[in-house]
Amino acid sequence: MTKRVGIREVTRNFSILDEYDYVEIEDKKTHKVKGMFISEKLLDDVRKFLENKKTKETQKKLDEIKKFAGKGKIYKRFDGLTASEIRTKIAEEKYGQ
Repeated sequence: MTKRVGIREVTRNFSILDEYDYVEIEDKKTHKVKGMFISEKLLDDVRKFLENKKTKETQKKLDEIKKFAGKGKIYKRFDGLTASEIRTKIAEEKYGQ
């Protein structure tokens, strides 16, 4: 069972939290949810869900980065040269000396 209560209700009657699986705590003036209390019996399930969600988000970011990984490979003939030396060498190969 679930219930939506105000912050004052929770502070006045803390036993409300024992009666429900989870309780949404809202600001009664703005009707925005400020937080949620989860009962002990659902705690492990919610924790696993949040960990899985975080893992998926991290994997998604890594997959985005992997798209560009390896795109800046350098040829062996340019290994150890500075950027200006590489440009010079390319110009020499393309146009001659």
